[in-house]
This record gives sequence, structure tokens and C-alpha cells, in this order.
Amino acid sequence: MVPSIPLNAEPVRATGDASVGSLVKEVTTHVSTLVRAEVELAKQEVTAEVKKGVQGSIFFVVAAVIALFSLFYFFFAVAEAFNLIWPSQQWAGYAVTFAIMLITAGIAGFLGYLKVRKIRAPERTIETARESVEALRRGRSDAPSTTS
Repeated sequence: MVPSIPLNAEPVRATGDASVGSLVKEVTTHVSTLVRAEVELAKQEVTAEVKKGVQGSIFFVVAAVIALFSLFYFFFAVAEAFNLIWPSQQWAGYAVTFAIMLITAGIAGFLGYLKVRKIRAPERTIETARESVEALRRGRSDAPSTTS
């Protein structure tokens, strides 16, 4: 549950209608609600971005698993198949097989990079925080001066 900030204008009070203490309490309550809402928004946006990062990292894990577990069985099978083509140069079959496995791991790593690259900063939170700070600054500069 996100604390809400009233969207309606506050009722206008006549000058001297409220004490300084009640005004300070009201301002403190509004600022507290605003800060809690900003924190909740930031938490929701960061959670969504972390989920994207986890999904992208799955491709890195897949790339590592393919590169490690398939090396033993697939390497030897394909290398031996190439050795049937080049019986006098057995090393060539093993080299071609190794290149194929590196290309496969590179493609999986590139797909993971593309997913992770989509992670963005919590832009709505940053924008609303800037607006809040600007509104507080305007409110402070519009306040009547207490010095004579």
C-alpha cells in the first residue's frame, strides 16, 4: 500500500487561523508522506530492473553450462567425425570442433548482454523526486520573510 498524497487543494485558511505548531505538523506530515511514496516508487522500479537483470543473467549461465558440459562429449564426437574427413591431420578435426563450441558460447553470451543492456535507471522516481525538491524550494522561497 503506497501512502497517498491528496490531489485536491487544501482548504484555504484565513490568516492567523492555524498556529505555527499545527502548520509545522501539517507540513511534516505531507513531507513524510511524500518521502514514503517516493521510496515505494523507487523500490518498485528497482525491483522490476533487477528482474530484468536476473533474466539476462540466465543467458550467461546457459552459455557457461553449454561451454563446460558439452566440451567432453561433443568435442570428441565431432572431432572424430572431422578426422574421418582428414585422416592424416587429426589435429584439424579437434581445432574445428573447438571453434564451433566457442562460437556457440559467444552467441549465448551476446544474447545475455543484449538482455542486461536493457536495464534502465528508475526514471519516474528520479523525475518525481526532482519535482518534489523543486516544489519544496518554491514553497520556501514563496514563504513570507520573518525579518523586518
